[in-house]
Amino acid sequence: MNYKDYLPKPLSILLNTGLLIGLVSFTIQDNPNDQKPDESRFTPVVIAENLDEPMVFEVLKDGTAFIIERKGAFKKYDPATKTVNLIATIPVNTKYTSAEGVSREAEEGLMGLSLDPNFDKTHWVYLYYAHPTEKKHILTRWNLVDDKLSSEKVMLEVTTQREVCCHTGGGMTWDKAGNLYLTVGNNTGNQQAAQTDERPGRASWDDQGHAGNTNDLRGKILRIHPEADGSYTIPEGNLYPKGTDPSDRAKTRPEIYSMGHRNPWRISIDSKTGFLYWGEVGPDAGEDTEIGPRGYDELNQGRKPGNFGWPWFVGNDQAFPVFDYATNKPLDKKDPKKLINNSPNNTGLTELPPVAPSFIYYPYGISEKFPLVGSGSRSATGGPIYHRSDFKDPKRPWPAYYEGKWIATDFSRGWIMAITMDENGDYKSMERVLPNYRPVEPIDMKFGPDGDLYTLEYGSNWFRKSDNSRLVRLEYNGGNRKPLVQATASKKGGTVPFQITLSSEGSRDFDGDALKYQWKVASAGGAARVFTTANPTVSFDKPGVYTATLTVSDPKGASNSQSVKVIAGNEPPVVAVNLTGNKSFFFPDKPIQYAVQVSDKEDGKLAGSNATSGQISPSRVAISIDYTSEGFDYAEVIQSQRSVDASTQFAVAQTLIGQSDCKVCHQVATKSVGPSFHDIANRYKGKSEASGQLVKKIINGGGGVWGEVVMPAHPAMSAGDAAAIVKYILNSTEKTLSTLPTQGSYALKIPEGDNGKGTVLVRAAYTDRPVKTIPSQTSESQLILRNPEVSPADAEVTKGVDIKARGMGAGVSLVAFSKGYIGYKKLDLTDIKQLELIASAQKRDGSVGGTIEIRLDTPTGDLIGQTVVEVAQPRAPGAAPTATAIQTAGGNAPTAGTGAATPPKSTTAAAPSYTPRGPVPLKVALKETNGVHDVYLVFKNDQAKAIEPLLSLVSIKFSPVEQ
Repeated sequence: MNYKDYLPKPLSILLNTGLLIGLVSFTIQDNPNDQKPDESRFTPVVIAENLDEPMVFEVLKDGTAFIIERKGAFKKYDPATKTVNLIATIPVNTKYTSAEGVSREAEEGLMGLSLDPNFDKTHWVYLYYAHPTEKKHILTRWNLVDDKLSSEKVMLEVTTQREVCCHTGGGMTWDKAGNLYLTVGNNTGNQQAAQTDERPGRASWDDQGHAGNTNDLRGKILRIHPEADGSYTIPEGNLYPKGTDPSDRAKTRPEIYSMGHRNPWRISIDSKTGFLYWGEVGPDAGEDTEIGPRGYDELNQGRKPGNFGWPWFVGNDQAFPVFDYATNKPLDKKDPKKLINNSPNNTGLTELPPVAPSFIYYPYGISEKFPLVGSGSRSATGGPIYHRSDFKDPKRPWPAYYEGKWIATDFSRGWIMAITMDENGDYKSMERVLPNYRPVEPIDMKFGPDGDLYTLEYGSNWFRKSDNSRLVRLEYNGGNRKPLVQATASKKGGTVPFQITLSSEGSRDFDGDALKYQWKVASAGGAARVFTTANPTVSFDKPGVYTATLTVSDPKGASNSQSVKVIAGNEPPVVAVNLTGNKSFFFPDKPIQYAVQVSDKEDGKLAGSNATSGQISPSRVAISIDYTSEGFDYAEVIQSQRSVDASTQFAVAQTLIGQSDCKVCHQVATKSVGPSFHDIANRYKGKSEASGQLVKKIINGGGGVWGEVVMPAHPAMSAGDAAAIVKYILNSTEKTLSTLPTQGSYALKIPEGDNGKGTVLVRAAYTDRPVKTIPSQTSESQLILRNPEVSPADAEVTKGVDIKARGMGAGVSLVAFSKGYIGYKKLDLTDIKQLELIASAQKRDGSVGGTIEIRLDTPTGDLIGQTVVEVAQPRAPGAAPTATAIQTAGGNAPTAGTGAATPPKSTTAAAPSYTPRGPVPLKVALKETNGVHDVYLVFKNDQAKAIEPLLSLVSIKFSPVEQ
């Protein structure tokens, strides 16, 4: 099992350096109840893969897992043989056919699976699926004996339509009384306005006849009591019990526990409270308009039978006006407390129960109330409530920290949350669970009998098989842990003979145990050489591809391994990117002067233009310069051992795609739920306006160009990131390795709408030619130019300071105390003339002012600049700044004020003595300094008390111009 396959690439890169945590002992639970367990105590273990649209799973006490797939497959994972076998194929419908005769892939098929609570004795399996020929979904019971399904009994039927997509539900769970709960989707056509199309022939688009209909099972959560003969009875306490008034009895279905659902998905029950919990997939609108609110997904709680408001309400009672499709106008909104359903397609009660509150709800954009859920595509799945008492003698129970919490996930966003409720069951808080494990479209999640949490990953392709669909078991280890291992080599290879140093630096043990080291170096079929030192020097005198495997072990017998590849017989190429001027920062008004150098022992040196024998053609070097928006993580942008091809120049865009939800709907060359990148490139080839249009579509969402499926909005994505993605997509069919020359001047352009605080990646990569049977080697060089304005929060070294949020989304500020400092590592000060500091000392904050010194390499290193920050005097309401204050703000330094010791002569103007309307930067002239240095800002005031803050610092800007 390769842990890094289940993580976002930035963490995967870290795991390549050894962040792989294992599992050894499960008996010692040493985590206090109130302490959140370290993520290193959890290990994802793949138990089944190579699945084809998996939907739901169940796990037995012996580790056997049953998995159903949408197209009808019923499969079994055998823990003894560690294999997955097909038990049966259920005939199911998987298509919708419109009134015009157009057939499309449907969400429906084999949708639900549950095991009888007494499965060990009864061997009963419950399946929910779309009948292969008749328009209905059916709940059936089967016998499963000796890996054979038999004796099907149809328990319940849900009449459906098959002309338009979608929503199927299919989640099942049981309560202590043996009652079975089943989620049923609304089976209604999707529209941006309310799903209230009352025109003749449009019943499939009117959810007032489905989810809002008390006489229809669609858009409901059902509660029944299965009987031994394959029938069911109605338990007491449903929304419309058997005792409904006789005049209304024909207008209700007693199976209904709750109604007003769009697509209730995976459902669970709290064994202590009896409350229901489920994920609810909401509508697609990206913003509020006159025809309805923006869409929200919901993670819901049901304490009793109720009506959850769809299709008239979503989120926190955000109302959809009933839309009159005949006149194309929105009508009045409904009253959530007195809900009336007067649709001609309603066959149930007219007056409905009041709308029950939503528990957690979130849109495509950032949620102010639940910001941790993120933004972008959404598809609330649900998950289990954890109680230790639910498991009998579990091998690996989760820690008590998660007791009573709802462990929920989202299919599209891939996070797992632990949601905490208070003693009344009300929402209290949420936090990420294993944030470095990101399942690929988790479609089902539950605890197994041994206390492990399982996630079923649907995979990245919709309506077809994905190579990353799998069932993963998350095991908790409360005892001894495997060591962390990190293996590296001083070089990737070379011309024989040569030597390298193998390094175990970074390997360690989370439990503090002393480690033993063993290296094995061998080629395929060759005898291994063994080294028992941590960092051996190894000689290679025969060509070949060698694997050097480091194994580290602790005294308790736990071990872990990692390998590096060494290619002997082909010297890796040398690639260098050289810049003229500063090599740490970019400046938007200054072009980037660059030159790429490539040499290879076997291939020669880089040619100026047309290559001759013994030279490297510039066309074989991939060069790219990319601006990326603030917050971009470059950990994934690394060519490593991959050969250079036409996509190499778009590494930044590929990283952005990997970190977003693009692959949920799109593949590079093959159609998924959305068009392939190649199809998009071909459609818009030669259309200059396409780039801007597609950037807007990514951010705002849209539909209708490629079919009925709506593209979700991505309001949190910057225009710059969207533009980078679009550029890659539109060039995805091109074969040219690079559009930039190997030497030149690049005029940087900040994308429209971007805050300009991002970074620039200058990158070159080259793959040499193989040497006889020895494979190619790839080398790259990259320089990351950061924005010249840096935050105090980004300092690598801090002492004697506090970092605080400024509120209202205004970032952070640093509160400095005397003799405190911050430091930034390895900054190029070539051509940097001054610093611009946003700093102030406010009397209301208790600040007393002080001096900021700029020093090189250490907090006591060479002084290259300084400034005084005085306490700002309160400004009278409405008073205009004085001429002196204006002059002071412009650059004339006043004398030091009260509250600060007399400082050395300042190289800049002090802060103005009035509080300006906006921040006025302090401009600190710097002594001429070249080259790379650590840069420290040191804060001093010898008269200040230890508890007195000196000043607040918001930002630091490195400027090539002295003003």
